[in-house]
Amino acid sequence: MSTRENKTGSYFVVMLSALLLCASSITYAASVTNARVWPAPDHTRLVFEITSSIEHKLFSMSSPDRIVVDMSNVKLVTDLSELSLAGSPIKRIRSAARNGDDLRVVLDVSRKVSPKSFLLKPNQQYGNRLVIDLYERQSKSSAPRTVKSVDNQRQKRDIVVVIDAGHGGEDPGALGPGRVREKDVVLAISKELKALVNAKRGMKAQMTRNGDYYVGLRQRTGLARKHNADLFVSIHADAFNKPQASGASVYALSKRGATSEAARWLAKKENSADLIGGVGGVSLDDKDDVLAGVLLDLSMTASLNASLGVGSHVLKAMGGMTRLHKKRVEQAGFVVLKSPDIPSILVETGFISNPAEASRLKTRKYQKKLANAIYRGMDTHFRTSPPPGTLLSYEQYNRTASMPRKYKIRRGDTLSGIAKRNQVTVSQLRKENSLRSDQVKVGQVIRIPAS
Repeated sequence: MSTRENKTGSYFVVMLSALLLCASSITYAASVTNARVWPAPDHTRLVFEITSSIEHKLFSMSSPDRIVVDMSNVKLVTDLSELSLAGSPIKRIRSAARNGDDLRVVLDVSRKVSPKSFLLKPNQQYGNRLVIDLYERQSKSSAPRTVKSVDNQRQKRDIVVVIDAGHGGEDPGALGPGRVREKDVVLAISKELKALVNAKRGMKAQMTRNGDYYVGLRQRTGLARKHNADLFVSIHADAFNKPQASGASVYALSKRGATSEAARWLAKKENSADLIGGVGGVSLDDKDDVLAGVLLDLSMTASLNASLGVGSHVLKAMGGMTRLHKKRVEQAGFVVLKSPDIPSILVETGFISNPAEASRLKTRKYQKKLANAIYRGMDTHFRTSPPPGTLLSYEQYNRTASMPRKYKIRRGDTLSGIAKRNQVTVSQLRKENSLRSDQVKVGQVIRIPAS
């Protein structure tokens, strides 16, 4: 080898060493230490665990379709190729260093999606996170929604109960002793409750989530409206900073929360329709401000009263199988309770922060008992006050129509006159009341048989 070749080789060795030295001396602001994928029916969530808050950019590219995430001054210290992408629109994840100390992650997608991103601060289970949500693009034309009938009893529709399992996906909810997670407990209870409701003739259950993924709070109430819900039940497990706290609770919307929600609906009424009374109910978009306010107030008052009613029945049923934290329905401004036309309750099944309750809440046996108590409370409410147009309402009407009515004899009444007014025969009246003659006395109470 010539002297010139020796010098050239030495030069490249020195340059390579210098580059490696520079790379090793870079101080990164943060590192990506882990990643998770949460597929949901309408979107997929990709979560990057990062050691501290970062700056990032998100944009889409086409031909082929892909989503690009640029993270400033970030180092990748996990293997993204090991992520399971099943059930998501992501075909492949690629990554590379960019501009020396930046990280670029490219998501190759199988179809067009609308990406959104945000940062999450640490919670009980996770540290800092960068969240990428990929929303499925839907057609602007939507199928017509089924209209509820309140007049045609022959329709005899099912009562629809939307069951909301709180938290999910990246949001574990409260954490109990032994790493018991609220999101897992309430999903199990919700599935048990769904099975009970669907087994009841004249009732049908829908879920806001069927798996381990997150659904936004407003989206949950939106799903209740989409399914034409007669009742929205959100299932949770409470937590407190003292492990002694225990017992189940039931919440309805507070009057203050109802007032603020009414203002929110009225503020956007020009862009909204079918806001109250369910689908096919009363629209606010063609009403003046005063009339819209009155209609909305009436709707929310009726909804709140119904919520308190069903909540009382549920609380009483739960009190028969577990300790109650509060013996009356509490009221608070929970976002998931803020439907102006759908009775809504939030059930705290117990304190997951209490070791004894956490131990019970994670068992299938106790989950089934809780679901059964919630169901019995709901069933009692609907048998007492069935929504119009439903099978239960139709059956209750027929039962009432077939039951004898009581009538108190007034001055001038005759048995034949009473029979004529009620479209029955004198012999039917005599038989129903075991009368030996047609004589009746003022103040006497008789039963009128069904005609």
